[in-house]
Amino acid sequence: MLNKSNKSSNKKKDIKKLNIFNKNTTKLEKKSHKLNNNFHKKRRNNRGNNRIIQKNYKNNENYKTNFQIPTDSIIKNIYIPETIIVSELAHKMSVKSSVVIKNLMKLGQMVTINQVLDQETAMILVEEMGHVAHASKLNDPESFLLNEYNKNITAESLVRAPIVTIMGHVDHGKTSLLDYIRKTNVVFSEAGGITQHIGAYNVVTNHGSITFLDTPGHEAFTAMRARGAKVTDIVVLVVAADDGVMPQTREAIAHAKISGVPLIVAINKIDKLDINLDRIKQDLISEQVIPEEYGGASPFISISAKTGVGINKLLENISLQAEILELKAPVTTPAKGVIIESRLDKGKGPVATVLIQSGTLRCSDIVVAGASYGRIRSMLNENGKNILEAGPSIPVEIQGLTKVPFSGEELFVILNEKKAREIGLFRQGKFRDVKLSKQKLHKTENMFNDINKEKVKNLLIIIKTDVYGSREVLTESLKNLSTDKVKIQVIHNAVGNINESDINLAIASKAIIIGFNVRADASTRKLAQINNINIRYHNIIYNIIKEIKSEITNLIPLEKKENLLGLAEIRQVILVNKVSKIAGCYILEGLIRRDSKIRILRNKNIIWTGELDSLKRFKDNVKEVKAGFECGISLKNYNEIVIGDRLEIFEVHTITKNI
Repeated sequence: MLNKSNKSSNKKKDIKKLNIFNKNTTKLEKKSHKLNNNFHKKRRNNRGNNRIIQKNYKNNENYKTNFQIPTDSIIKNIYIPETIIVSELAHKMSVKSSVVIKNLMKLGQMVTINQVLDQETAMILVEEMGHVAHASKLNDPESFLLNEYNKNITAESLVRAPIVTIMGHVDHGKTSLLDYIRKTNVVFSEAGGITQHIGAYNVVTNHGSITFLDTPGHEAFTAMRARGAKVTDIVVLVVAADDGVMPQTREAIAHAKISGVPLIVAINKIDKLDINLDRIKQDLISEQVIPEEYGGASPFISISAKTGVGINKLLENISLQAEILELKAPVTTPAKGVIIESRLDKGKGPVATVLIQSGTLRCSDIVVAGASYGRIRSMLNENGKNILEAGPSIPVEIQGLTKVPFSGEELFVILNEKKAREIGLFRQGKFRDVKLSKQKLHKTENMFNDINKEKVKNLLIIIKTDVYGSREVLTESLKNLSTDKVKIQVIHNAVGNINESDINLAIASKAIIIGFNVRADASTRKLAQINNINIRYHNIIYNIIKEIKSEITNLIPLEKKENLLGLAEIRQVILVNKVSKIAGCYILEGLIRRDSKIRILRNKNIIWTGELDSLKRFKDNVKEVKAGFECGISLKNYNEIVIGDRLEIFEVHTITKNI
């Protein structure tokens, strides 16, 4: 009983506490509700006061001058990497992507929001939109190379051999000169006796060590000569005494002037009869190449590459120029050089000829050249002998790169293999982005340029060469053959032998395959024969150019031109039978021939064009009737003629095709 009474009393106490809590909460709710009402009331009053203040302020005369919304756009400094997406560029300028796309359309470029722009295009756009564009230097692996190279500059430097480039017109004796200096027979090993790519040779003479670069002389090799001039210290300009200054001679002078290097003129073939050295000197003076004897800076040396006359004097002048230049380079530092030539060898893989500019390159060094990297497996000198190291101004052939580098790219030695791989992969991605952006731009430009234009025929070509330099020259030379009516498209070009992949590409695209100093194996030849694929083998570039010109001529449609011969009027229509009619005509102007074309004009409108079936004077067939005479004519497959019709007599000429 006791327990029950205790429980009931506890229950009553809990109920009391609960009632007290409920009363307190209701009081609090009422207070908060009251506070909220007061807050909203004050807010409404403030709004009303603000409206009154604004109304009074607008009536004030100084309202417009005191508070003007700024209208001037903010000029920003925009830093642009080598490639940038349209949407990212819009974000940098704080504008909508549609604004960027519209401005690019005004500049003649059709793009999408996710399209990649190259740095040059993006910078032009930024400047057009009123901002300041800067080419950004990202914190990328490239900065590592610059830091390493800057360290090498401070290293102790020693005297190095001069790098001499031999330039001149085709067949003026450049390689023959080098042949005499080296005491070898290079000229006969060249196809057609013409140099096809750059050769680099280090020669020890009585006047010290000299490195020679032999560049081709034909106009197709302009780019290769330009590369030779960039890495050279002295240019030797070879001019044939029996030929004088030629177009490629002028180009060589221009390259030497642009690179700012000393120029030595070697007048070759003085052993020939009936030569005029004064005329050659005057021609060179007109090109701003002044001989030393006339107060200029260029030594003029008469030589004969055949007999050796004057060669020693030429070497002496090269040595003297090198002393004046005080050529020096660090030797103990990691090597830096430039790719002179590169190719893909079937047994060796990627092979590159490197001219060392500073430091010492050693076998097993880790190198980066463009997007290619790797550890040097072997090094060969110009005589094909294995060497362990090469110092400044020494050309060497290296193996061990991951891919074939481009000619003209710089080579660096990297002490860390992981870092070399990082730089190579970074460059590959950067190159791919730039290439992709240019391809997209090219496609959109072509799409809009081709609207309302005559249909152009395409000649598709696949090029395979033995070395990179030849590939580059051949590609550019063939592209330059394009005309308004026939476009040359090099759909694939690579270094190496012709393989089955090239044949399959040719099958799909109906392209011509050109092999320059390369061949196809037995299985590839069989596949080409089955599918009627045209493989053309060559070892002289000029022959390829000549052959492709012939192909273009065959593709160009025949041009036809009308020549108006005369004008006649139908004055009588004679019905021969129920179907055929003869028109009795009077020749008003010119003449009419049996093989002429006829155009019928009725009320100044052309109603028919065709040929004559017969031409008669009275009852006789004639070949020609002149103005002022009458004749009878019948038309081929046309009889709807009436009196008063006028006949335009004309002939069609085929115009000779021009490339």
